[in-house]
Amino acid sequence: MQVPGFDDPKKLKDLIGKTGKLSFHQVRTDKTAEEAARTGRPPGTVIVAADPNDRFATAYLLVKRPIVAGEDLVDAQPGFDQQTNEPIVSFRFNSAGARRFGKFTKNNVGEPFAIVIDNGIDELTKKRDVHVISAPVIREPILGGSGQISGNFTIDGVNELSILLRSGALPATLSIIEERSVGASLGADSVAAGKLASMIGLAGVIVFTVIVYGLFGAFAVVALLVNLFMLVAVLSILQATLTLPGIAGIVLTVGMAVDANVLIYERIREELRAGKTAINAIDTGYSRALGTILDANITTFIAAFILFMLGSGPVRGFAVTLSIGILTSVFTAFVLTRLIITFWLHKKKSKGLILPI
Repeated sequence: MQVPGFDDPKKLKDLIGKTGKLSFHQVRTDKTAEEAARTGRPPGTVIVAADPNDRFATAYLLVKRPIVAGEDLVDAQPGFDQQTNEPIVSFRFNSAGARRFGKFTKNNVGEPFAIVIDNGIDELTKKRDVHVISAPVIREPILGGSGQISGNFTIDGVNELSILLRSGALPATLSIIEERSVGASLGADSVAAGKLASMIGLAGVIVFTVIVYGLFGAFAVVALLVNLFMLVAVLSILQATLTLPGIAGIVLTVGMAVDANVLIYERIREELRAGKTAINAIDTGYSRALGTILDANITTFIAAFILFMLGSGPVRGFAVTLSIGILTSVFTAFVLTRLIITFWLHKKKSKGLILPI
């Protein structure tokens, strides 16, 4: 079980150890809870208050047998209402529970039903904590097998309630085999280590490129730095959070950007060996390398797109960074370096120029 954002392991274990079970009951409208308390409850009914600790709280006379029991609950997640933006708990039934709930709501439109939570034995009062969360009126049949619980909840309240409901739906008791907690400090240290590794890798790439390709290697380094600035700028516009998978995508982008320049420069070298002039060698080298660069980057972009569509969390972060890096790499490797080399050639103004590559 993973619970992101919950920073109190002891409280979490206490919550999971409880048997928070959700059940839906029909509300008797022929007699109030106060009348039933004075004259006696009808057979098969039970009186449940909205707050068991407040004797003045609203009480309900419910049919004891639930419409849908907690065992039919498949999932419960915290969220926010799209219209009111208040914290809610979204729940979902299995197929059997969905059928029973749909049939009941279809036959009882205009009648109320109660959502009851059983939190087990309270450690302070030593009494069973059972109360009505909400008693809404059925406006229309609910046939989808899912719904939401709303009320005067806080964000922490809906988180705790959703955990209670998910753990209460499990037919097994809690047995802790292993426990791990990842805090913000560990995450910050990991990101810092990733940044350091990226800087060291970038420095190594710069040194290698300049040694092998000389001045043209320096042009490639300038394009590489611009590429990184563009990548970070786009991520800032998208308000993306820098994570370890994102850093991995940036490191891969650096390698792919240099790879594109290597393909171009090696093609230029081949043209120079064939006896072409500097300008013709550069023009032919860029033209012939473009197809190879596009093939490599398009296939990688397709893989990144599939990762984004099918992945989640860290995988998506890696895919986003890689996709943006591919676009900026192609631009800087093919357009920016060619522009820099063109300005350099115009400055030299010599057809018999020997390229420093």
